[in-house]
Amino acid sequence: MRDRGERHLMVRATNGARGVDDRGVRRSADRPLRRLALTFDAFDSHHHTLWLRYAHTQVGSRSAAETVVDATCARLLDHWPHVLVQESVPRYAWAVLKEEVARWLNEHDAQPVLVDTAAFHAAMRKLLQSEVSDQFAVLQSEIGLYGAIARLPERQYDAVVLRYVLQVPDQDVAEYLGIEVATVRSHVRHARRRLARQLGVRETGTEE
Repeated sequence: MRDRGERHLMVRATNGARGVDDRGVRRSADRPLRRLALTFDAFDSHHHTLWLRYAHTQVGSRSAAETVVDATCARLLDHWPHVLVQESVPRYAWAVLKEEVARWLNEHDAQPVLVDTAAFHAAMRKLLQSEVSDQFAVLQSEIGLYGAIARLPERQYDAVVLRYVLQVPDQDVAEYLGIEVATVRSHVRHARRRLARQLGVRETGTEE
């Protein structure tokens, strides 16, 4: 059975029986399409779970996240040859995912929702503890944490969510955002300080 990328690209190429000869034999032109499909399927397999996890943190439910990621995959497949010539395919795909998240939120008149779980709160405590000297202040600051994170600049927001909520290594965060690892760490440092200021807690000046 063909997987999704191959099926989609083959349907486009063979629409109206243009992809077969008089005997119904598939023409050799299908081979490049098959190779393209395989590259998409490999790319999708590598990134799909993380895309779903990120979308879930934004739209608040698994089913909605699947809708967003399916739309992302459809857009990438429709323009896959173009996507492949981009300077960074993961960064391009990430931008498409963000656009589909924004589209879903707009259509449902909703705001991004960071899922309220014990794991999330633990991650945020870890984020802030390097910048805040008073652990009690960290716990108290969680009351306003959602709004403060939502107000972070986009790159800082993504770096924080990927690294602390989704536990993505710095190297992978850098790949998704199309930046250097040092820049990821810089975004995190600035996000910590910004959050500490917005939450009104005393900073230690500690850096990673």
